[in-house]
Amino acid sequence: MADKAQGAPFKYEWFTLGDVNGFFGLMFDNIAVLSFLAGILIFAFGFPAEIVYKKMFPGTAFGVLFGDLIYTWMAFRLAKRTNNPKVTAMPLGLDTPSTIGIALAVLGPAFLGFKAKGMTEYDAAMLTWYLGMATMVLIGIVKVICSFFGGWLQKIIPQAGLLGSLAGIGLALIGFGPVLEIFGMPVVGMMAFGLIIYTLIAGIKLPKNFPGVLAAVVIGTVLYYVLPYLGLAGGHTPALPGHLLLSLPIPTLDFVKGLGEAIKYLPIAIPFAILTVVGGINVTESARVAGDDFKTRDILLTEAVATLVAGVCGGVAQSTPYIGQPAYKAMGSRAGYTLLTGIAIGLGGFLGYLGFVVELIPRAVIAPILVFVGLDIMCQAFHACPRRHAPAVALAFFPTVARLVQIRLSNPAMVPAEIFAKQLVAVGKGLPELQVIVALGNGFILTAMLWGAFMAKLIDRQVRAAVFYLVVCAALTFFGMIHSAIPDGNMYFPWTLGYPANQVPYQFTAGYLALAALLLALSFTKEVKEGHAPEHY
Repeated sequence: MADKAQGAPFKYEWFTLGDVNGFFGLMFDNIAVLSFLAGILIFAFGFPAEIVYKKMFPGTAFGVLFGDLIYTWMAFRLAKRTNNPKVTAMPLGLDTPSTIGIALAVLGPAFLGFKAKGMTEYDAAMLTWYLGMATMVLIGIVKVICSFFGGWLQKIIPQAGLLGSLAGIGLALIGFGPVLEIFGMPVVGMMAFGLIIYTLIAGIKLPKNFPGVLAAVVIGTVLYYVLPYLGLAGGHTPALPGHLLLSLPIPTLDFVKGLGEAIKYLPIAIPFAILTVVGGINVTESARVAGDDFKTRDILLTEAVATLVAGVCGGVAQSTPYIGQPAYKAMGSRAGYTLLTGIAIGLGGFLGYLGFVVELIPRAVIAPILVFVGLDIMCQAFHACPRRHAPAVALAFFPTVARLVQIRLSNPAMVPAEIFAKQLVAVGKGLPELQVIVALGNGFILTAMLWGAFMAKLIDRQVRAAVFYLVVCAALTFFGMIHSAIPDGNMYFPWTLGYPANQVPYQFTAGYLALAALLLALSFTKEVKEGHAPEHY
């Protein structure tokens, strides 16, 4: 019997009941991201819905399908190589921070800018789509290159800068908007939010181990459509979504039309690419600790190529390996959940039912999932970094908060364009306050990474390394790669700017260099080597 057992062919248990739970969790994570991508563009910026659902969704979904199929195959390969029947596939989906960040900081403002130049709504939307495609292609290329140098990037950028910049996005761009959605429909939103907190944060199981995310979506959606008929909710009675919008993700070179515009937004796009590369390294390591030793470069190359494929096929959101592989493993998932998610999301983009579901499920119900994601990102930043680096993590929040304020104030629906323009040049005792907010918010990801790195090095008494990061900030500021004085965040030669915008590159750069000079002088004092960073944070 023993010989027979030894000679029996290896059988991978690739689908279990845990894959059902994993599928709903991973699928609704992706739907949540798509929902807010659509919501931001359509409701916040007035983008044509048909272009979002027929042009952007199919390619974006195809990137998820491509990546999840490769990760599923990699799980089968690892299971066979290690003779382990309980390998859990690496989850892949749409990157939440960059999808929301690019929608708010690139696509939406670009669309309004194109319309302001006299383009029709349709032409502006199409050029914005080309811009989004080109941005994904550029991000994909950067990620392919960085996948070979990911470890080096992780070493030269302090963790406080990497995770602090991501945590700022979690607070301002991922968490804040969804909180407004929850309290915009308090009964619906709080019921869904409560179930998310109960199951995902408190970790309490529902009866019969019913998936918490699915319960929140079902109960919240039912309440959304039923309460108005009972007179228990404000607002109008919601209408059901219309017809399905079918569209295939056909490869195209249309992204070339948006390359010129996309290059202007590289200070935002490149940091997002780097963050997913470093995140991919971290999640691969967490999977290894949990018992599944995937090859890091394979994981990184797959997500990079998936992003490239999405961009060429019309997608506007990058894919990334999700951080929860050990959690999916703990719930008993194997490879079935990634296969099901890839097929469900991919086909949903092609056949149009993904757009139907996004319109069917109210944002107040999807919002709690994103609040959970934002909280998880913020908590991870503080937990993963050394305790003494907590101020560095917190400092990295501010550029993203400035960007959020700028986004809100520059929306003509909230502040008329003429008032915004007037306040931008309202000179007082110093630089115009709105001009400072705009400058602090432009290039916010890169700024946050550099600020966090500077502070972490200073805390560690590596004063000259901190000076290096200040000099980098000064160089990038002078040409508008960070702290651009132009509301749309474009780079420039500072002498081409008018007054008072031209004061930003000169004065901000002078500020960074003055502080760098001061710290460099102090680095030669004996006191630098004495004492230690406070640990009371």
